[in-house]
Amino acid sequence: YDGLKKLVDLVGPSYAKEIFYTARQFTAAEAQMMGLVNRVLPDAEGELEKYVKDYADTIANNAPITVDSIKFIVGQVLKDPDKRDLKGCEEWVSRAFASEDYKEGRKAFMEKRKPQFTGK
Repeated sequence: YDGLKKLVDLVGPSYAKEIFYTARQFTAAEAQMMGLVNRVLPDAEGELEKYVKDYADTIANNAPITVDSIKFIVGQVLKDPDKRDLKGCEEWVSRAFASEDYKEGRKAFMEKRKPQFTGK
């Protein structure tokens, strides 16, 4: 039940039924349309490695407190409502808005430059 519920939550009941009723292999484009994958990359030498490195660098260059807060809050959203730590969510948001990185992000935006986040 748990595994199938996760699939239904991800792709919806129609696609979940189609996946199991047909047991066929789906194309990358179909998997993306269903929400099973976020991106489909060209089948070219080194393309995946370059994309993953650029993607990881993008995340690593963002404000660490904001990234951590989103990780925590999205995890809470996925929990049953009675098991969510809403106070913890509020604390993460407050911490992010009170951070030096938040000030740096706003300043960099106004100055039209890339921010230099420190995790503070």
